[in-house]
Amino acid sequence: MSKRIPWTLIIFLAALTIPWLGSRYYTFLSTQIVILSLFAVSYNLLLGSTGLVSFGHAAYFGLGSYACGLLMKELSIPFPIALLAGGLMGAAFAAVAGYFCVRLTKIYFSMLTLAFAQIMWAICFQWNEVTGGDQGVSGIPYPELGWMSSIPGLDGFRIGDYFYIMTLAICIVCIWILQRITNSPFGRLLTTIRENPERASFIGVNVHAYELAAFVIAGGFAGISGALFGIFNRGVFADFMFWPKSAEVLIMTILGGMNHFWGPVVGTIMMVVLNQQITSYTEYWPMVLGIILLVLLFVFPGGLVGAVDAGLKRVTGRAGGRGDA
Repeated sequence: MSKRIPWTLIIFLAALTIPWLGSRYYTFLSTQIVILSLFAVSYNLLLGSTGLVSFGHAAYFGLGSYACGLLMKELSIPFPIALLAGGLMGAAFAAVAGYFCVRLTKIYFSMLTLAFAQIMWAICFQWNEVTGGDQGVSGIPYPELGWMSSIPGLDGFRIGDYFYIMTLAICIVCIWILQRITNSPFGRLLTTIRENPERASFIGVNVHAYELAAFVIAGGFAGISGALFGIFNRGVFADFMFWPKSAEVLIMTILGGMNHFWGPVVGTIMMVVLNQQITSYTEYWPMVLGIILLVLLFVFPGGLVGAVDAGLKRVTGRAGGRGDA
């Protein structure tokens, strides 16, 4: 039954109502959630589908930010081309790093992804002439969105509202593509590799090639999310590529549930909202997050979506059992 529910469309329509609420804060928060949701869903193609724990996914997020931001600011390249360049930049560097990383397994794979990410971060941090070094690149312009005012129902909105609607449309299409990939024969082979790579190799699957393909796809979509985040942030900084950003996307994915496609989206919503709420009362957000993760891992190891799914199955199972009786 759940497979027949068009969740992508439902979520898109629900999120589309945010600008009509008239709050700058809600629009700002929703834009951040939408962009980071794409980042988390792209990461889950590695973690949830393929079983690859990458500690360097933020590198492709940051590279996409730099590519798109510099093209728009320095060369006045149109937004669609700059956005595509951001995705291609993330995919290209993911292909290079992934070529070496997928040859290793488990902790060695994870540490090598971190090593590549730190190298990319160090280059961006030191390359002052291009990346601005530790000062980053500020003043990234918004794309030209005045044309959206001619769309019925969208006249009179602020530029932030137009950017949110455009970002939502781009991210929901990207997430839909990732969902199609996950549910395709290619995605099912990734799951086979996750469950038992030796058996997959035995039946003739080129495990390294499939893992590399997943790595490149995930890097490309991370680059797109990074490009959008750079515009949203009105600046690109080397910290986008630093290891805490990779830890952040890992936490969002686990928090929501890596074994469910929409789990990373739920985890992103919870992470961003809790961060905004808790930091307004206390400066000990990292400690609170640590406590939340400890409780989650012990009580709900399948994440928030996994806990809800298990609860629904238990309820429907009991209902079915009483019906049979």
